[in-house]
Amino acid sequence: METQIGSNPSNSDIQFNFWQQWYPVAPLEDLDPQRPTAITLLGQHFVIWQPKHSDQYLVFQDLCPHRLAPLSEGRIDEQTGQLMCSYHGWQFDQEGLCTHIPQAEAVTPKQAQLYCVTAVPTQAQSGLLWVWPDPDTREIAATQPLPLSPLINADQNFVWSSVMRDLAYDWQTLVENVSDPSHVPFAHHGVQGNRNQAAPIPMEVLTSTPELIEVLTTGKFATTITFQPPCRLEYQFSIGEGKQAAMVTYCIPIAPGRSRIVALFARNFATGLMKVTPRWVEHMKNRNPVLDGDMILLRAQEKQLLQHTQTQNWQTAYKLPTSADRLVIEYRRWFEKYGHGQIPWGSAHEQIPVAPNNYDYLQPLGEKRPQILDRYHQHTLICSSCRRALSRIKLLQKILVAVFAIAISGAAILPDALRATWGIPIVLVGLLGLGICYGLKYWLEPRFYFVDYIHADH
Repeated sequence: METQIGSNPSNSDIQFNFWQQWYPVAPLEDLDPQRPTAITLLGQHFVIWQPKHSDQYLVFQDLCPHRLAPLSEGRIDEQTGQLMCSYHGWQFDQEGLCTHIPQAEAVTPKQAQLYCVTAVPTQAQSGLLWVWPDPDTREIAATQPLPLSPLINADQNFVWSSVMRDLAYDWQTLVENVSDPSHVPFAHHGVQGNRNQAAPIPMEVLTSTPELIEVLTTGKFATTITFQPPCRLEYQFSIGEGKQAAMVTYCIPIAPGRSRIVALFARNFATGLMKVTPRWVEHMKNRNPVLDGDMILLRAQEKQLLQHTQTQNWQTAYKLPTSADRLVIEYRRWFEKYGHGQIPWGSAHEQIPVAPNNYDYLQPLGEKRPQILDRYHQHTLICSSCRRALSRIKLLQKILVAVFAIAISGAAILPDALRATWGIPIVLVGLLGLGICYGLKYWLEPRFYFVDYIHADH
């Protein structure tokens, strides 16, 4: 029988249960209450939806019991407010019970139970939707606290912003990368770091248990880094004079070779600037370039580690001589000891080839870069702020083209007496609008789709 973390056996008997954990799958502001949203967690497919006249998001397994169609392709029925399958119109209520079968005159209570959809526990907290992926342990879920950051607290004058992106590498690679502060000056030079200011990072392990790993780094700012398995990895910065900041990342295991990062950036100073900066601008200027800077490196690194660990372990594959690698070492030891170096992916994932095709990333690398750095599908489509900004940019382009056409036409039909006075200014306005349109089309709009990241150019 599997022993769960928290029951105080000897450490050698502990096995971490990835399924009986709370995962923040998306910021609430990025979910659309008008339509279902598909998500994948631990290789299992789920659908997020919100009943009409309710403010609570629900999560079901993404499978209609009738003919196994995905409910995420369904809709919220306007009359009943329930989740409708788009294949044959079956409907399900908040408990997952089948309430309507158009092909039958009525649904009996027995049929409602027999044809139900499996629901999993959810919570909304700190602006995030949390999911407990194991439907059979609701009682345990109710007793387990969410892995929240103490700094995501408006009552303590903290403000924060969020970002979410699907990543083209595995959960264990994501956790390892976020655990490593020493890569920032190099992988993110000119964006978030400066390679010329790189220095040794003294790191002291304060806590290392099955439930928590905590380290302290000293340097320009005292930084506490906390890994609370399986997903919360938080940096807390003490800047002085009561100023505090935090980077709270949640590393979500999607499937082999795929992960999702949900990150919150909090601080209790310069709060006005964060409130007035559009979220999509922050994503375009800082958040996505940082993730782009890691993507190519980590895809290649992950492939190499998989190949090396066919004949050796990570301790010999990696060379980790400095104090800056202490958290990476502690995390790898934790994953090997309590997770046995692998994640128990759900049954929905079993039909997806894991190796070698699912990890055959770089054949060749040059042709794969737009796919690896596919910002549109990895971020824009699932970010309400960027998706809305892109839609408005496209609309503005159409307006500017119309302004240009009207300006040219208007100048052409002006009487000769007015053409010299008003014609040139009108044409200049039209040309200015056309120039802005081209800037939006060929400079700004592509940044929502794909921006290649060449480290040698930074």
